[in-house]
Amino acid sequence: MDPDSVKSTLQNLAFGNVMAAAARNYQKELLANEKAPATSSVNQEVDLDELMDDPELEKLHADRIAALKKEAEKREALKRKGHGEYREITEGDFLGEVTGTEKAICHFYHQEFYRCKIMDKHLKTLASKHVDTKFIKLDAENAPFFITKLGVKTLPCVIIFRLVGFQDMGGKDDFSTRALEVVLIKKGIISEKKDEDDEDDGYNDGSRRTVRSSVNLDDSDSD
Repeated sequence: MDPDSVKSTLQNLAFGNVMAAAARNYQKELLANEKAPATSSVNQEVDLDELMDDPELEKLHADRIAALKKEAEKREALKRKGHGEYREITEGDFLGEVTGTEKAICHFYHQEFYRCKIMDKHLKTLASKHVDTKFIKLDAENAPFFITKLGVKTLPCVIIFRLVGFQDMGGKDDFSTRALEVVLIKKGIISEKKDEDDEDDGYNDGSRRTVRSSVNLDDSDSD
């Protein structure tokens, strides 16, 4: 037999054995990979079952659902009071609108002033975003009484109303003037100032008081 032919035959057999072994190893890897996801899936299912039966997780879930429900009920109650939208009111509606809620923003405007239209655009966007606060607008020309009483000098004028009552003072009757001053400072309604006269002048009215702060944005026009 030709030596070269024998050598070639042996080389072909060796190559075939190597390829066969490689194919077997590859097949084993494929089978191992196919089994791995199934095992992982079983473990996942077991873990999920354990989590679903966890009493602490169930309590957290129930608390979250209750909180969401409470928040939704609060939003609906506020919307019934006119929150969540930017509305125009009349002078006759003014007191009821601003005293019937904890926080209200009223824009005194003039129909022909360009900057009043700019303010309208922004307040309309904020009204739907901040449902906790009521956003309203009032035509200054049709509200002469409150324009005078609130000292509105320029338009547009945005006035912020916040109700301050005894609940802010701890529900007590014997609080000092300074204590009320601190509450108003924290709410951003007044600023801190040194006052030589720190005597308590009392607070005998048991009703809620409306405290307002304003933002005047000068237009080239004025009322």
